[in-house]
Amino acid sequence: MENAEGAPQQSSETTLSPIVIRHNPDRSRYEVHDGDTVIGQAAYVDRDDERQRVFYHTVIEEAYGGQGLAGILAAQALDETVAAGLAIVPVCPYIKTYLEKHPEYSANVQKPTSTILEFLSASLAQRTRR
Repeated sequence: MENAEGAPQQSSETTLSPIVIRHNPDRSRYEVHDGDTVIGQAAYVDRDDERQRVFYHTVIEEAYGGQGLAGILAAQALDETVAAGLAIVPVCPYIKTYLEKHPEYSANVQKPTSTILEFLSASLAQRTRR
């Protein structure tokens, strides 16, 4: 870019670290990274015996809101869940809403039952004791 005299103008743009979505199975969540910083997540608990992944919490840091990152996170998490042969169980309000807007996942969705909710509560309680 040049100014009126034909000299190059200085850019005021700042290059940020690329945003990356990663599955972190050790922490049972999909993470949104800005460089080395985790700025969001979609947390889940797997019911291995039932081949289900129960999504219970999705969040993006407020400073990164409004950029569509939660939707990108949800899409990758759900696509990888389906590819792994697991059913999607949406307990998280964001994932529920996302699924309502994306019917292409409907064949892979199972509604939460009282048994699933009890399993989720017990799993989360066990994690907090560690």
